[in-house]
Amino acid sequence: MSDLSQRTVRGGVTAILLLAAWEAAVRGFDLPSYMLPAPSRVAQVLIERADFLFYQAGITAYETGLGLVFGVVSGVVLALMLSVLPIAQRYLLPVVVVSQALPVFAIAPLLLLWFGFGLASKIVMASLIIFFPVTSAFYDGLRRTHPDLLDYAHMVHATPWQTLMMIRVPAALPALGSGLRVAAVFAPIGAIVGEWVGSSKGLGFVMLQANARAQADVVFAALVLLAVMALLLRTIVDRTTRAMTPWQSETD
Repeated sequence: MSDLSQRTVRGGVTAILLLAAWEAAVRGFDLPSYMLPAPSRVAQVLIERADFLFYQAGITAYETGLGLVFGVVSGVVLALMLSVLPIAQRYLLPVVVVSQALPVFAIAPLLLLWFGFGLASKIVMASLIIFFPVTSAFYDGLRRTHPDLLDYAHMVHATPWQTLMMIRVPAALPALGSGLRVAAVFAPIGAIVGEWVGSSKGLGFVMLQANARAQADVVFAALVLLAVMALLLRTIVDRTTRAMTPWQSETD
């Protein structure tokens, strides 16, 4: 059995055991569904309201995907600027660090005010959450290029641009891959926060409305779809990063 199959089996067994314990706890303690719905009830909601929930999940997935693209592109560009421009290190790096110290909910209303209730504010919010791990990981990888490689570039009289694109960037791709994996997990959070602050559709909107009506089963159904979305996105990014660095071996 391959490593992927083994991980899938282990994950499936763990999920089944957790769901069984959850179901037994709800039934054993006779908990009301508005407090903690049983997994069977959540599955029932997913089936009965599949059209509605999957439509809303598609909206959130679209916002997440665009936010991931813009966040990754901006993070890569910013990391390159920080690595080649000393003035960017002095003036932009402190701004980037401070921006991550601000609570997401603190700036979400401002983004809503600036970009409106539509798609733009959700994409910007997702991008802001994503770009920092990408920038940080890629910039760190660019700074930690092996000295022997840089010495070789100097020996063959490579230009700074050639050194950057042919040595430093390829050497930093594994670090970029780590940043992308982290970004994939956080990507849906930005879209959800944007939907919580102001939206009329998406899984965040569904959760807000269901919570106001004490429909915990609908909230959990939306969370299940959000978790599946994050896992799929993480798998896609993981496969992409492995394809970017075929020389890098990975062990369990």
